[in-house]
Amino acid sequence: MHILDAIKKIRDIQSRGDLTKDEILYDAALRNLQTLSEATQNLPETKYSICGDVPWKEISGFRNILVHNYIGNIDSLTIVSVIEKHLLPLEKCIQTMLSK
Repeated sequence: MHILDAIKKIRDIQSRGDLTKDEILYDAALRNLQTLSEATQNLPETKYSICGDVPWKEISGFRNILVHNYIGNIDSLTIVSVIEKHLLPLEKCIQTMLSK
């Protein structure tokens, strides 16, 4: 449920303005992406195969980048792109997992 909660919060944050122009919204989105990424690490191994097309290792690695900020300031356009391309498929996957 943490993953779905984080996705909802990210959508709520996006509805308040442009993450590329508002540092507070950007920071809030980053925090929820961290929570989401960390929560995926706590899923049972057996659940990963339900959605084989979800890049679980990349999500886990993204968490490390977000938390440790390995690449310096993380480009807000990259964050928006991640949100727009990957949240919906992940949300659908998690809903599928919860229904099984």
